[in-house]
Amino acid sequence: MYEKIIQMLRQNNGYRDWNEILQKLNKNDSKLRVAKYINGKPVYKFYNTYSDNLILNNSSITISVQPVKSFIPFHIHDYVEINIPLINSCMVKTEHEQILVSQNDVMFIGMKTPHKVEPISETDVVINIELRPSAFSLNELNFLQTKGKGITISNLLFSLLSNEEHGEGHYCLFKIDQDPKICNLIYDIIDEYYRPKIQTNQIIKLKMLTMFSLLIRKVYYKESKVTNSKKQTNSLLSLLLYIEKNYSNITLYKMANHFSFNPNYLSDYLKSETGLSFIKLVQLQRVNVAAEYLTNTEVSVEKIANQVGYKNASYFYKVFKIYFGISPARYRINTRESFKKTSR
Repeated sequence: MYEKIIQMLRQNNGYRDWNEILQKLNKNDSKLRVAKYINGKPVYKFYNTYSDNLILNNSSITISVQPVKSFIPFHIHDYVEINIPLINSCMVKTEHEQILVSQNDVMFIGMKTPHKVEPISETDVVINIELRPSAFSLNELNFLQTKGKGITISNLLFSLLSNEEHGEGHYCLFKIDQDPKICNLIYDIIDEYYRPKIQTNQIIKLKMLTMFSLLIRKVYYKESKVTNSKKQTNSLLSLLLYIEKNYSNITLYKMANHFSFNPNYLSDYLKSETGLSFIKLVQLQRVNVAAEYLTNTEVSVEKIANQVGYKNASYFYKVFKIYFGISPARYRINTRESFKKTSR
């Protein structure tokens, strides 16, 4: 299957002249606007998505193939873009650095992040997946608007990438080491997109969410070390996964020591990158795990509070109500009643 998909993509990735692209985009967009300048050169606002033949496509999830030997200038999107080299590699350039993306690795570029892919050779095949915020439900992607209902810490990364306020300057490179599950999913998504059938959109969405989960799992078990760089969103994911893994007995000092950070620096970094303090991030993880216990077990609220890291049950009640708007006992009743209604 891989070879057939690559052959199909090669039919769509021919050279494109930037001046001709610019003329066509200006015609479709009334006028392509400049967001700012980097070293005197324009950074364009690419706010529309297009098919390989530059036909406007405003679907919530779109896929296109990178044209070979073609110059594309710095640009920004009002959506998340994913770059995946299927054959060989590509060089993604941001405002501050260059990132080599190897074959089948997955590069997420946050909303409003200036970037460009350097011209690729005729033998390379690189696909771009564009994800608009409407592609997924609020609970799946747009955490910052949901106040924590069922969202785990690691999912926060994708919310940050897709949030206009926090996404700028963020990217995340996943080194997948040719993981067969992830590779198969990528090709399945491409095949489904270019050969649509009934329920194609729903299948693509589910496969994308599965890919997100597999990428997070890979980082979770890799125990990658954090580098001290504001632009490294990989670092942020490692920090968030550490909180997700150690939420019940975590302290700022322990976490800072684990990553060889100054505690004050770590606290400031988490706040600046997520908009949430260390304490709120820990609370978020604890109450979401507690919500799972409440939904799926008969364990008492007091024992659940202790299990997720709260020795004082009264304080747990208070924190839980802040995030969910109701008490833990009422949450358990509501979820049980909701399950009964849906199962009838």
